[in-house]
Amino acid sequence: MIKEDSKAPDFSLQGSDGKTHTLSEFKGKYLVLYFYPKDDTPGCTTEAKCFNGSIMKLRGMGAEVVGVSADSLESHGKFRTKYGLGFLLLSDPGHETIKKYGAYGDRGIFGKGTLRQTFVIGKDGKVLKVFEKVKPDGHDEEVMGFLKSLA
Repeated sequence: MIKEDSKAPDFSLQGSDGKTHTLSEFKGKYLVLYFYPKDDTPGCTTEAKCFNGSIMKLRGMGAEVVGVSADSLESHGKFRTKYGLGFLLLSDPGHETIKKYGAYGDRGIFGKGTLRQTFVIGKDGKVLKVFEKVKPDGHDEEVMGFLKSLA
């Protein structure tokens, strides 16, 4: 598990925009890196729609939102289109980055897989806040509250 005030692990993952993305490209902004189990499932859809509804406010606070799951780029594309998501989704089919962040583990009746966790990464690449056991509905408000506390 990644701890607050530690350096965020780097990543190199394919995005829903067809490009490869790394942690360093977000330097100078806050990065809300959220991990979620599966595209187009009830909780994951709720969480994505909440972030999408707050995306302009979050960007106004100097933050970018990026979702990560093990789903394919094709699945991410369908998910973004279906719900009009205006932020990047990254595909980690081998769970490498998911595991680096400690967002992989026992999901009870669903077995092992991606845990719903969010990491707020500072402009300098350090982890400022870790949200574990995230409740999808209203999580965007929780994140915005944390970002406001930094101002």
